[in-house]
Amino acid sequence: MKALVAHGAGDLRIEDREAREPGSGEVLIRMTHGGICGSDLHYYKEGRVGAFAITEPLVLGHEVAGRVERDGRASDDPNALPVGTPVTLHPASYDRQNPEFDPARPTISPGARYLGSAATTPHTQGGFSEFVTARTDQVRVLPEGLPLSRGVLAEPLGVGLHAIARAGGVDGRRVLISGSGPIGLLALRAAVLAGATEVWASDVLERPLALARQLGAAGTVALRSEQVPTRAFDVVIEAAGVPAATSTAIRAVRSGGVVVQVGMVPGTPEPYALAELVSREIDLRGAFRFDTEIDTAIEMLARDPLFDLVVTHSFAADDAVAAFAVAADSAVSSKVVLRLWGAEGED
Repeated sequence: MKALVAHGAGDLRIEDREAREPGSGEVLIRMTHGGICGSDLHYYKEGRVGAFAITEPLVLGHEVAGRVERDGRASDDPNALPVGTPVTLHPASYDRQNPEFDPARPTISPGARYLGSAATTPHTQGGFSEFVTARTDQVRVLPEGLPLSRGVLAEPLGVGLHAIARAGGVDGRRVLISGSGPIGLLALRAAVLAGATEVWASDVLERPLALARQLGAAGTVALRSEQVPTRAFDVVIEAAGVPAATSTAIRAVRSGGVVVQVGMVPGTPEPYALAELVSREIDLRGAFRFDTEIDTAIEMLARDPLFDLVVTHSFAADDAVAAFAVAADSAVSSKVVLRLWGAEGED
């Protein structure tokens, strides 16, 4: 089978690999679509994501969708999935035997592994390949009628939904999405659907702000020429991952409000304006990945075709280098999707 493999900074190859037959608790999936994430870009451009460096060939990709090729469970098992069933994958594997594992906070429990990640050795191979053999507990069936090209958004939408959950929900609250990249745009639409009274978006670029308005933003702030309103929002979801944006988010939230940092900030010492965090009793909370939110994400994607707006480009997997170049340019793209080698005849 073909797979998209990163060997280091700037070294992305299409290679032949052996597909693994599924065991009794596994499913073999013919992969059709994969969304390029910021971590995929970092592995390709820099050979690492923060402290996690590629030390062995790594198949990229954790935003994926496809169809069941073969279920390893017995044919008379009522849980066995028929050939052709549309699915996506929950990319996380949790070390539930670790004495420090917390079932209430699995995303921050030790020993977790993630598809397409160099965080551990051996690396956890990802889903940008012709076939993937996955554990049955990772498999999520997609509703019929949900385009697989939209199904790849379940993972990043799950990230946005986890940020909303970390805020304590947004129903009846005024919300600012700071940073209108793919995660920000998905969180924005999710906040609209979750009952926020008003959702605003900010960014340095006009193109994503135009998308934000199409997705239901009540107002937008073009940061190169406009100021974010101060003390104006009940919740700010900071998705830009820029230290200056965190400081702006603190000033933008009302006294006693909540700022959720979902954008990955640098791991180096950086200046932050935290005085108001103290004097106005603002809660600053981190949000990392997701757990059961992927199930809510699938339901949202199935009922709301507006999410398709977040996917701005689609490339054949054989053109992956060009796709990664477009994905790295936020002035022209939001979510870039690869049509993987099993996508023939799919939307």
